Amino acid sequence: MISNTIDQEIKQAMLAKDQAKLRGLRAIKAALLLAKTEKGTAEEITEETELRLLQKLIKQRKESADIYKQQGREDLSKVEEEEIEVISAFMPRQLDEAEIGQIIARIITDSGAVSVKDMGKVMGLANKELAGKADGKLVAELVKKQLA
Repeated sequence: MISNTIDQEIKQAMLAKDQAKLRGLRAIKAALLLAKTEKGTAEEITEETELRLLQKLIKQRKESADIYKQQGREDLSKVEEEEIEVISAFMPRQLDEAEIGQIIARIITDSGAVSVKDMGKVMGLANKELAGKADGKLVAELVKKQLA
């Protein structure tokens, strides 16, 4: 689990004086602490929850980087991209489009989905199986394409 290794990684980044890595790691730690206290319980958060949280952090930074690029602020965009790199290191290997397509095709066959009306059912199953391994937007596009 990520929460077990994050403190050690922060110490190493501090010793190495790696500011970019330190920013990314601190963002992860803050998000994990927030998620832990947000639930109102002292329970450990699951690995699946951690992956969803990391995906959210990456998505936020990608959106910010895009906005900064549109505004001509390459300096700020670079900061966001450095953090994306640090956060991505904690994610499992991302599946490519062909692998995602195969998994979606199997899910559609197994669930008996036949039209776009069944998209919600297929997306629920796909999101559960592909959690942390694929971008949600890409999964939705592929499901829609295969059901059409």
